[in-house]
Amino acid sequence: MRLLKVATCNLNQWAMDFDCNTKQIKHSIVNAKQAGAAIRLGPELEIPGYGCEDHFLELDTVNHSWECLKDILLGDWTDGIVCSIGMPVIKGSERYNCQVFCFNRRIIMIRPKMWLANDGNYRELRWFTAWKQRDELVDFQLPSEVSQALGQKSVPFGYGFVKFQDTAIAAEVCEELFVPTPPHSELALNGVEVFMNASGSHHQLRKLDVRLRAFIGATHTRGGVYMYSNHQGCDGGRLYYDGCATVVVNGDVVAQGSQFSLKDVEVVVAQIDLDVVASLRGSISSFQEQASCKTKVPSVEVSHSLCLPFNLKIPLSAPLKIKYHSPEEEIAFGPACWLWDYLRRSGASGFLLPLSGGADSSSVAAIVGCMCQLVVKDIASGDEQVKADAIRIGNYKDGQYPTDSREFAKRIFYTVFMGTENSSEMTRSRAKVLADEIGSWHLDVSIDGVVSALLSLFQTLTGKRPRYKVDGGSNVENLSLQNIQARIRMVLAFMLASLLPWVHSKPGFYLVLGSSNVDEGLRGYLTKYDCSSADINPIGSISKQDLRAFLRWAAIHLGYSSLADVEAAPPTAELEPIRSNYSQLDEVDMGMTYEELSVYGRLRKIFRCGPVSMFQNLCYKWGTKLAPSQVAEKVKHFFKYYSINRHKMTVMTPSYHAESYSPEDNRFDLRQFLYNARWPYQFQKIDELVRGMDVKDVQQSEEHDEIVVAASDGVGGMGVAAAGSGNPSVGL
Repeated sequence: MRLLKVATCNLNQWAMDFDCNTKQIKHSIVNAKQAGAAIRLGPELEIPGYGCEDHFLELDTVNHSWECLKDILLGDWTDGIVCSIGMPVIKGSERYNCQVFCFNRRIIMIRPKMWLANDGNYRELRWFTAWKQRDELVDFQLPSEVSQALGQKSVPFGYGFVKFQDTAIAAEVCEELFVPTPPHSELALNGVEVFMNASGSHHQLRKLDVRLRAFIGATHTRGGVYMYSNHQGCDGGRLYYDGCATVVVNGDVVAQGSQFSLKDVEVVVAQIDLDVVASLRGSISSFQEQASCKTKVPSVEVSHSLCLPFNLKIPLSAPLKIKYHSPEEEIAFGPACWLWDYLRRSGASGFLLPLSGGADSSSVAAIVGCMCQLVVKDIASGDEQVKADAIRIGNYKDGQYPTDSREFAKRIFYTVFMGTENSSEMTRSRAKVLADEIGSWHLDVSIDGVVSALLSLFQTLTGKRPRYKVDGGSNVENLSLQNIQARIRMVLAFMLASLLPWVHSKPGFYLVLGSSNVDEGLRGYLTKYDCSSADINPIGSISKQDLRAFLRWAAIHLGYSSLADVEAAPPTAELEPIRSNYSQLDEVDMGMTYEELSVYGRLRKIFRCGPVSMFQNLCYKWGTKLAPSQVAEKVKHFFKYYSINRHKMTVMTPSYHAESYSPEDNRFDLRQFLYNARWPYQFQKIDELVRGMDVKDVQQSEEHDEIVVAASDGVGGMGVAAAGSGNPSVGL
């Protein structure tokens, strides 16, 4: 047997915080060594942090990364353990995203990334060059200060692997796993047994299974140990990196870290017998044949053994049942952890949320409540960093710290119901009950006086006073009156967030939380600069359907039972007067359902459909329920309002990224914001397709009639009558 213990990790790095990041790298190495690991793998670009973005273009970022690596190598951290550490490296005039293999205070090899992530949220080609030379390792001259400190002038640089006396290891960096011909295929044929994937992979609902299937597939048919390391947390932007450090052996998961956690450092260890890899490969004839005529990959030899011999005192890691969270759990824990990182790193003292009693703001409130529960739970389990942060943010004195989530929420979470004459008692009551369940400091305020003052000012200026549509006003008046209420709420929310801590003799300021969902953003069903305008928004990339499922889950699993009533209520903005014969409803206002919006959003973004191809796809999807002309009207209606309101996306609050059809304009969904909302060319094409289908339906109907008439010649008029009675259904 060749027993090898490996350690991979989740690290909560913060972009550009080199002190914090280096400290956590060292912490993870110490933990790995204490566990007896011979290999430690860290996440991609772990020294500067993955989310540095255009800071990668600064020479300072590269220089500071070298300084931190030098600090690690001058200590005893790498003694007796192979460490793969991620950082940017400049070679010549090109900047590369690299994994640096270190061992016994020396750099063994630098492996630049060959296939860069450059879609969705990723822009690696903006900052890095892909390494293209595959046939040899080149000589890299270390920076002079590093060279002098280490007594090492140069190191091998490029695509290759490290060959120890008893095994071979290699890097496969993040995106490289998902390309059509991943490096591990070729490396396995060259005898590499341990693959080390350093990643910077963000959370997205229902995405984890795709990632794990890739690890399993990489080793299921060709054998091998696949190590995966990832960032975990908010490193300064919209993304939450969802950890899940993993070790897979021959297609079996033998170690899996947490996906959502408040911990800064989590090390996952596995004990493996490498002979099972050699045994599997030796049993596959096709693998043997391909290995005999492989393309040779360059390597670096190290005169050292990593494995231990057979020892009954060393238990092997057995296959595990993979841990998956339900989408409802993902919505609870992912944004909650993201909010905690943002809160503790921003210098704020808490959150303020305009709580309307509706589904969206109630979802945000429940997520903050979940965050408070996680904080108290981690403190109880002994996490000193979480405890220290909670004491500082909650302004605890005399050795006190949070032991109850409701008490903690009372210190750091304000909720405000900002009602008008258009608000119902039901929403007011739901907001108060939910605030009590969570423990927030709740305020109930009427803003009618402010609205009236603004309308009086307008009347003084113009001599006119706008009216609601139900009172005889025009569409312009009706919309303006709704916008006034919405925008007053935004102004009041920011004023309260700034001044309420002062009123209660608390330090700092509060962050205002937004609560618009992804479907409202896509349709533009929100007021520009209303309560959707906030500091951050934990649900801005989550669909209404998913949020309603989350509310049902949270009512039970988070203990906020009032959420069941919130979920059951029909969505309404409550910006128009309530009358006996009229009540404002979101889906009526929008002219489409939230379920339809999710369909439009997925087709537009994920399947890259314009108006014409969306119409064609929906004819298949909805063809049994709707005529082509009806489908056409729905598609036109969506694209009209999507394009009219696209400008609102340019000022949307930074939101937690969770959904693959998010219309977020900053980095994920890059499109114009001034459209010809009539879409004349595209809509004309749709009309032509509808006319063509109508003609074809008529022709098919006539052919059907002729067949039925011919078949019924000997049965009197019954066949003709039957065919005639069936014509309407044929046409439908």
